[in-house]
Amino acid sequence: MDVRIGIVQSMKELDVELPEDADRDKILADIESALSGEGSVLWMIDRKGRHVGVPASKVAYVELDAPANERRVGFGVS
Repeated sequence: MDVRIGIVQSMKELDVELPEDADRDKILADIESALSGEGSVLWMIDRKGRHVGVPASKVAYVELDAPANERRVGFGVS
């Protein structure tokens, strides 16, 4: 699962690759918890075991990939 984090006053975004078996609901809860607290840091562990931390006050947005079962490939009619 990929998580993209936009940083305030930066044109680049931080891309963190999480393990494929990461619990999406837990990740969302951790992100929400970190961003709701003042002076906190959003910590994530990527698939290589590295810890990535971003001060919550510097986060502009967080984007998670869609779950694997919701990804569509090719052309489809809805």
